[in-house]
Amino acid sequence: MKEGTSVLVLGLVDSADITASKVIVQPHGDGGATAAEEAGVIAFQQGTPSPAKSVGTIPDYTEGEGTVVSGSTADKATQAAQAVVPGGIADRVVRLDDGEYEVHNISINWPHHVFVNKHFKVVGWE
Repeated sequence: MKEGTSVLVLGLVDSADITASKVIVQPHGDGGATAAEEAGVIAFQQGTPSPAKSVGTIPDYTEGEGTVVSGSTADKATQAAQAVVPGGIADRVVRLDDGEYEVHNISINWPHHVFVNKHFKVVGWE
């Protein structure tokens, strides 16, 4: 891999180390800061609250409900979310009661949640 290449890393994080189960070279543009800015992602600033806005369809759910998923299901949901709203770090993927997935982003102020349907298509984010 060439230095400076943007990648999506899927795996487990333990402190500062990532045990990657999959690394995907971003095929379109830099896949990083420029792509995130174009998607409307708001970079993290400590002490700055996330805006109360949403895009697309947001399921009727209560934060904290659902079942945390891992493996290929979580990888597919994360890939879908990062393709539409790149730039965050997905620290967990939750299967909601209706079969959709919530990809929970950290390290950015917005969007904090990206919703992916059971066919792994992004339907909304907030």
